[in-house]
Amino acid sequence: MAEKSPKIDIRTSPYIRRAPTVPEIMRHVVYALLPICAYSVYQFGISALASMIVTTAATVGTEHFFCRMAEKRSTIGDFSAVITGLLLALTLPPGFPLWMGAVGGFVSIALGKTLFGGLGFNVFNPALVGRAFVQAAFPVAITTWTPAFALNRFSEFIPSTLAFPFMTADPTAEWTLNTAIDGFTGATPLALMKFQGVMTDAKDLFLGTVAGSAGEPSSLLILLCGAYLVYKKMLDWRITAAVIFGTFITAGFFHLMNPSQYPSASFMIFSGGLMFAAVFMTTDMVSSPVTPLGIFIIGFLVGFMTVIIRLFGALTEAVMYAILFGNAATPIIESFTQPRIFGARRDKD
Repeated sequence: MAEKSPKIDIRTSPYIRRAPTVPEIMRHVVYALLPICAYSVYQFGISALASMIVTTAATVGTEHFFCRMAEKRSTIGDFSAVITGLLLALTLPPGFPLWMGAVGGFVSIALGKTLFGGLGFNVFNPALVGRAFVQAAFPVAITTWTPAFALNRFSEFIPSTLAFPFMTADPTAEWTLNTAIDGFTGATPLALMKFQGVMTDAKDLFLGTVAGSAGEPSSLLILLCGAYLVYKKMLDWRITAAVIFGTFITAGFFHLMNPSQYPSASFMIFSGGLMFAAVFMTTDMVSSPVTPLGIFIIGFLVGFMTVIIRLFGALTEAVMYAILFGNAATPIIESFTQPRIFGARRDKD
């Protein structure tokens, strides 16, 4: 029997491809965020648009300021500050006062990024650092929600949006609602579940027809935008899958124990900011792990902690704290999940 000749692949040049640069990666992330921003504006109107503009201007301006103070070339051209501003705006209520959003944008860059040495050295996701600060500094404003699809959303600001600095507008001020939305309440689906025992239909959560943060309602759109980044090989889908898996296992366990008290796994996955965080926050290239086992551990940990805090903590939303905890634990987890080099012996000590 004649031997088979080895298969030789003949390909055209180039044989060595250039790796994408940081600005290219960041620019594609901005492209992925734009449809979510557009849908947020469609849902909540000019208040959501103004929030995105102000927070992004604050992050870009702060980064430029600190670069000038350090007497080095401005890094605003790498789009990382733009991403931080957009992510921050999409985690805030649509009627969040603009001056508070500007403060959050400043803190995101100053404390979440510059303090650690700039892009590539930050331990925590900068946008979540800003979000955590405004959560602690402005607890009432950060938990004041407004309805989606109001009739006058493209011609009038939500009253609290234009509150003067160090003041808050009356969140109960008159604002015309779309009367086609039956039984609307200003509470988010998570708040309804936690305090009233009311479960929102999974279809509404998946398609995005409910109240919430500016970027959280449409899980379908978030997944599509994430798929774009996966296609461009600029997002590690394994981290997102691990977060969803951790949420599914933990929420499913409690739901099986007592279905009348604990919501289903699908509710936990599609409600709140979990899907947005799983796609755009936990996958941050700087603060996320790189080892295969570390990716699974961090993702599962974020999903697990989110469910536990939602069910048994005082807050309705918990994914922000779960991710920040995961960011802090990443160096430790990576230290003991490093794969062994092929052929190397393990230390006996």
